[in-house]
Amino acid sequence: MTVRMERDSLGALAVPADAYWGVHTARALENFGISRREISVYPDFMVAYAQVKQAALRANRDLGDIDAERAGYIDAACQEIIDGELHDQFVVGVIQGGAGTSTNMNVNEVIANRALELSGREKGDYDYISPLDHVNRSQSTNDTYPSAVKLAVVYGMRKLISELELLQHSFRQKGREFRDVLKVGRTQMQDAVPMTLGQEFRGFASTMGEDIAWVRDAMPQLFVLNLGATAIGTGITARPGYAESVIYHLREITGEPRLEIAADLIEATSDTGVFMSSSSVLKRTAMKLSKICNDLRLLSSGPQAGLGEISLPARQAGSSIMPGKVNPVIPEAVSQVAYVIAGSDVTITMASEAGQLQLNAFEPVMAHVLQQNVTWLRRAVRTLRINCIDGITANRERLDAMVGSSVGVVTALTPTIGYIRAAEVAKAALRGEGTVRDLVIDRGLLTADEVDGLLNPEQLSNQGPETETMPRMTAELIASIERQLDLGDRRNLS
Repeated sequence: MTVRMERDSLGALAVPADAYWGVHTARALENFGISRREISVYPDFMVAYAQVKQAALRANRDLGDIDAERAGYIDAACQEIIDGELHDQFVVGVIQGGAGTSTNMNVNEVIANRALELSGREKGDYDYISPLDHVNRSQSTNDTYPSAVKLAVVYGMRKLISELELLQHSFRQKGREFRDVLKVGRTQMQDAVPMTLGQEFRGFASTMGEDIAWVRDAMPQLFVLNLGATAIGTGITARPGYAESVIYHLREITGEPRLEIAADLIEATSDTGVFMSSSSVLKRTAMKLSKICNDLRLLSSGPQAGLGEISLPARQAGSSIMPGKVNPVIPEAVSQVAYVIAGSDVTITMASEAGQLQLNAFEPVMAHVLQQNVTWLRRAVRTLRINCIDGITANRERLDAMVGSSVGVVTALTPTIGYIRAAEVAKAALRGEGTVRDLVIDRGLLTADEVDGLLNPEQLSNQGPETETMPRMTAELIASIERQLDLGDRRNLS
């Protein structure tokens, strides 16, 4: 392998000649081969970091700290990364010591060496464009790293919201499809009163609507950055006016007008509360989604000896020993993602508490699990919608039979025949003496017409005319959102 020699304060080290990263990244590769997962696994993070570097470069250019020629090359290199190029050069592991310094240096070196290449110079010619003196000018890991993480999480949350909206739409579609399918509701795993399968699925849609609102409401905290704080919040090495300039340029680059500089940069540099808040919202969404998945597994259980009220799409053979068995693999996978997110929330809580004095050294693990959580949750929502919800069917004959034999319908007669008589009818039905309908008629408590009027599906489910709480999505709109998600579009699709 052809190499070039680079030096840092610890001495000289060989670096692959074609690598855009340099000596600081090479040392990180020696030290942190732990996770076997490179930071480039999170492309939104790489884009966000390049946007931060580009904003810093433009601020330094405006203040006269970097000449226009060098600034042009550095700006172009940043833009290439924003456009999705060179991501394979971000090779340090997601788990690293140093509060993210290895990541910051990896980014600095890639930008510097690509800028050198654009200028017609050799990689490693740091006398002309330096990773530290030029790309990292007026900055520290301690302000650029958390700022890039926050932006990346914003981008991830926007895509998550779009997927949640598509899932909400699918649940509402099933609610309409199953509007007239009567079933037995259950509380504490015991038969309760009748409802419709459509009401159950519309409830799932409403749950998604709540979670969309919670995720959206969590995002403004992520717009508060500590750029210009440099090492600990005092702004050492940054000119007066730098912070105002860098946030101006970052708003322009990202299209995020709500970005702002924290009022207290010392507090903002040491505090990681926003990561705990963001994690908490993701955990809430994941747990509620897992609860829905548990319901789907129960409702589809059987198919002969379980509830068997609905059928999930068959996605794969379910057993290596039992022919014909099909398992609810999609809800199972989604719940496992939820369990990972719950565990990661504990990780973020502990890492946040462990910060000391003016800096939290454990931001890399927080950055890793936050981005993993928002990515996995988004993908889980997508696979649940496409591979499960859209293909669910109702087992109408079984549901009709279960409602017909249920004593829960007697609750609808209680206002008319009284609680004591209703209880007597229920007990008789449970003893096998007849259906609720027949027993009420035989005992002369109500006529057949009166019973049928009280036990009709709309009366039993208290289901009035359907009301819309959100506009219906057209097929064209759904296709458009999916295309943009597939392309990694970071615009606000919500």
